[in-house]
Amino acid sequence: MAATVLRRYMRSYPWRSWVLGVGLGVLLTPTTSMAETLRLIDGDDIKAISVDQLRQQSNHQFDLFDPYQGESVTMRGMPFKDFLTRHFGRVPTTLSFTAWDGYQVTLDGWEDANWYLVTIEDDQPLTLRSRGPVRLVERDYANRDVNNLREFNNWIWMIRSIEAVGSS
Repeated sequence: MAATVLRRYMRSYPWRSWVLGVGLGVLLTPTTSMAETLRLIDGDDIKAISVDQLRQQSNHQFDLFDPYQGESVTMRGMPFKDFLTRHFGRVPTTLSFTAWDGYQVTLDGWEDANWYLVTIEDDQPLTLRSRGPVRLVERDYANRDVNNLREFNNWIWMIRSIEAVGSS
């Protein structure tokens, strides 16, 4: 019934089919284009950093076993502590992360040099489909079991924004 009404409407107003098509195209376009920036929030100060810029700054490459993929991968990124100092002017005690899928978490303890902000995996830029474009991972697992994924709960994928909650 609704399809019949829509067809009749489009025949009566052919120019509106173009408007409807453009509107649906905008609605159905994936958010990949929006995922080209990372928002940093520090009180009232909000800035957006392009993911391309982050990729250019990703000058540390390392191999590690990705417990979620179950295989070794080559990642390229930057020490998270250095990133925080460069963009926040300090290492905030607590950070709130928001991912592109709506996931939110607030964590602390970012003085550890073991954390890396990753933008490239196996020489390919991370995308939303590959749990990017920005991901936070640990470079050294210590004695944790890679088969127990609960031991990697602090890995954060698809980061959309990082908010400084405290200072140090």
